[in-house]
Amino acid sequence: MIQPGKASFRKIAVVGRGTAGSLAAASVTRLHPDIDHELHHIYDSRVPVIGVGEGSWPSLVQELRRLTDLPDETIQRRLKGTRKYGVAFEGWGRRNQNFTHYFMPQQVSYGYHLSADYLAELLQESTRAHHVDANVLNITKVEGGAQVEFEGRPPERYDLVFDARGFPKELCQDQHVVIPFIPTNTAVIRRCPAFITNGRKGPVLHHTYTRAVARPHGWIFVIPLTVHTSYGYVFNRDISDLSEVESDFDAFLEAEGVSSFEQRAVISFPNFVHRQMYDGAVARVGNAGAFMEPLEATAIVSAQFQIGMVLHIRSNRSVENSDRDAPIVNRFLVRNMLCYGLFVGWHYCRGSNYDTEFWRYARDDAWPKYRMATDPEAVGCDALKRFEDMIELLNQPVVGKADWSRMCAVPLTSYAQMSQGLGC
Repeated sequence: MIQPGKASFRKIAVVGRGTAGSLAAASVTRLHPDIDHELHHIYDSRVPVIGVGEGSWPSLVQELRRLTDLPDETIQRRLKGTRKYGVAFEGWGRRNQNFTHYFMPQQVSYGYHLSADYLAELLQESTRAHHVDANVLNITKVEGGAQVEFEGRPPERYDLVFDARGFPKELCQDQHVVIPFIPTNTAVIRRCPAFITNGRKGPVLHHTYTRAVARPHGWIFVIPLTVHTSYGYVFNRDISDLSEVESDFDAFLEAEGVSSFEQRAVISFPNFVHRQMYDGAVARVGNAGAFMEPLEATAIVSAQFQIGMVLHIRSNRSVENSDRDAPIVNRFLVRNMLCYGLFVGWHYCRGSNYDTEFWRYARDDAWPKYRMATDPEAVGCDALKRFEDMIELLNQPVVGKADWSRMCAVPLTSYAQMSQGLGC
């Protein structure tokens, strides 16, 4: 295949060594298998990478096979992972019953439960890059590319830079779309003993699910790995005191029969989308580009989408088109990320089996803000219309075959399962 744009980005930088940065670096290496390009993977070794247990979507299984040239079973074992067939919701909605959001085809399609530090290690083996250990001060678009400014060393120019440095230090209205309809902003992460272990002859093959358990102050995720089990209590620090959350976390683990844990981190996070995820020279990916709470494991699949879209457009379009292409690509990315946000926020629209301050706020105060926050005039895309069209489709007595493949970040089947489970 002729790719007229590949010659226009021979010197590339990836800034950040978390999941998004590692995916970007491996993807660039895969795109440029020859030695005629120069990839700098830049990160500050003084900044630790927190090995949080994560869930993913089925697209990651295919992506890791493509990037590593390893069989799925080997990849799963290297990730210390299990096969995730969906999300098991406990106590959500108004039907007062538990339900599962399955990947489709149900009980066939799966993603991975994985440890983020093992994923970065695996991808690094498939990456050919010059590693630069430095603190990056600034990344800016310049004539013909982008410039990276460092602490204690001269700036350097690149044809394309992937900014995967993580959450912005603060949100600015002119740079970010804030998502107030997702009611959480903090997670307490704990690492507990594994209750699933690798078999002697191969990886764990039986079906596992991410548990999303409603609790008085928010919800708890449970991610089963073969080296440990990752637990996280996701809540709103403006509503619940950390001591209250940790006390309820203790009670939950005790009821689960978990006798010990390692406190990993207390992570504050914003729910947002960067208004300019791609400008033709700088691509903000992963948590630098957008983030929604981890309820539906949208972080990794979002990074895959962002990286893939940017590399596709830069490879297949000549550099002369970059300024015209960038606004189109950016609008497409922003729309997709906001659709993820609407899907996640919608999970709270029917509350839970807890009538507490958090759940009343989530249902009655936070979720009703979704129309104002995603107004097309304010965000520059039609994410709201796409979401509301999907909800209207679900309310029809019969969904015609022509609409079965409808997507709003996630497929119609995901909306249908969640609607039924929540009691919408």
